[in-house]
Amino acid sequence: MYFGIYEGTLRESIHLLKFGGIKRLAKPLSELLMTLPASRCDAIVPVPLHKKKLREREFNQTALLGRHLSKIMKTPLLLHSLQKVRETKLQTEVSGKERHVNLRKAYAASRDISGKNILLVDDVVTTGATIEECASTLKRAGAKNVEVIALARSMPRT
Repeated sequence: MYFGIYEGTLRESIHLLKFGGIKRLAKPLSELLMTLPASRCDAIVPVPLHKKKLREREFNQTALLGRHLSKIMKTPLLLHSLQKVRETKLQTEVSGKERHVNLRKAYAASRDISGKNILLVDDVVTTGATIEECASTLKRAGAKNVEVIALARSMPRT
């Protein structure tokens, strides 16, 4: 599920958070996510960044969104249950077909999610490769169910 199309003001707001470092935008953007009809979950898991990318950016925008969602929903935020263990090319640098291959075995999940209904949080869904790889990694680690919410969905180019 996603809140809107990745264009206009929503795109600009996501860019200001993600690349401009305007972290205060995480709260109002997470409030947009709260308007989506999400199922009951046991834990919130943000899509992780590789530790090198995290050092460069200094924060993970999906973790900031997850932190606000956790407070609003009174649901635990599991920041370390899903890790990006392999550095990959940026998804924007590879074609749609190559995105799944690029992410293969890039994530690892801990067993603390076993038997839980997980709400996976992302900022932008393009081809779905990232959330599919994250969700399957969580399920292999024992998650009962994984539901995805994101701020925006980019539309295919025609």
